[in-house]
Amino acid sequence: MPAFVDRARIFVKSGKGGDGHVSFRREKFVANGGPDGGDGGKGGDVIICVDPGVNTLSDFHFGGKYKAENGEDGGKRRCHGKQGQNIIIKVPEGTVIKDAASGKVIIDMSGDLKEYTLLKGGRGGNGNMHYATSTMQAPRYAQPGQPAKELEILLELKMIADVGLVGFPNVGKSTFLTKVSNARPKVANYHFTTLTPMLGVVSLNDARGFVVADIPGLIEGAAEGAGLGHEFLRHIERTRMMIHVVDVAGTEGRDPFEDIDAINNELSKYNADLTQKVQVIAANKIDMLPDGEDSQVIKNLRAKYEPMGVKVFATSTLTGKGINELLYYISRELDKLGDSTKVFESEFDPETELQEETEAFTVEYDSAEKEYVIEGPKIEKMLGYTNLDSEKGFAFFQNFLVENGILDQLEALGIQEGDTVRMYGNSFDYYRNADTVEGGANAEPSDDEDIDMEEDDEFNE
Repeated sequence: MPAFVDRARIFVKSGKGGDGHVSFRREKFVANGGPDGGDGGKGGDVIICVDPGVNTLSDFHFGGKYKAENGEDGGKRRCHGKQGQNIIIKVPEGTVIKDAASGKVIIDMSGDLKEYTLLKGGRGGNGNMHYATSTMQAPRYAQPGQPAKELEILLELKMIADVGLVGFPNVGKSTFLTKVSNARPKVANYHFTTLTPMLGVVSLNDARGFVVADIPGLIEGAAEGAGLGHEFLRHIERTRMMIHVVDVAGTEGRDPFEDIDAINNELSKYNADLTQKVQVIAANKIDMLPDGEDSQVIKNLRAKYEPMGVKVFATSTLTGKGINELLYYISRELDKLGDSTKVFESEFDPETELQEETEAFTVEYDSAEKEYVIEGPKIEKMLGYTNLDSEKGFAFFQNFLVENGILDQLEALGIQEGDTVRMYGNSFDYYRNADTVEGGANAEPSDDEDIDMEEDDEFNE
């Protein structure tokens, strides 16, 4: 049986857009054919999809990289590149997707949401057929495809259940779940009995049924990560009610009052909102008390907690005493609360956040080389689609420097006329002339020209 996994970290990456193509029409009897470079195909998306047949994150237990397909480059004769295939990541309902770096929620795959595009593939670049003008009839450059987007994400499964069973180890929670539903929890004979959270469906003859989650036994310090408690407290967050199961017979020397207060304290430290949920107490193992339901410990529990609005039921999972009364009470309370599943609000938009990263650049002085260096994703992207050899392309480049405040930053660093400015493989001499830098002796041409001058077979005949 595969292990229950409710938390995983994976790397995802969308597909890069295909590059536009540079080529020219060459046919028999057509002496000067125009540009016919095709567009690149769009890169594949990363899509998260809810799979109703999956209830654990075990497929992602060892992490891994999930990449969509890149778009195909454009071709000659106006051929468009093929779109890259999407990658679909299937998760169980209730999985919360978070940004691994910040811990912020991206999306909660719960409720009506069954599919979500996490990362969009890069748009394909335009071929050179788009750049022909009356003054430039043979454009020798094309647009590169947009880059892929990548992200490391956390997957956290928060079970969707109406009621959560909480309590210290060995108080009878697993037995209770077995008694009231068809669930079969896996238990072991040590103090952290239930090894994984378990869901059970409670069916009632003349009332609405509900789903119960058996949360592994909490211990003091669970909210700080002691034992395994911290790993499973997240499953209580979606529940609408909680049942505290306590051992009123003290079979392991525990005090039920101390246990209830300790558990509430752990819940509060993990998330203060948890203590505001409707609670009931299942005072369990009354079959081991001499006076059963009439025992003083039951009276004391009711005297302390019922004035607080917490109903106390005397129960025995061995004999079934008090179980039905408890279940019907829960069903009525759930009716009052109505149907509502807690959905975690989005805090992180990958498209916006990653776009900001691609718009970044730096302007610095390299004292060793005695050059001013401009770098960053935005600069690299601009150089990719700008033909610095053409008059129109260089004018665009100059305007880019002005509009993005790069010239102002260079002057703030103390640049003087004749100083060298370097952008990746391109170097320029700086001259103050209407807020521009000019390509001087050090100017290097862009190497993005991929000109396909091959002739058709028909032309060669």
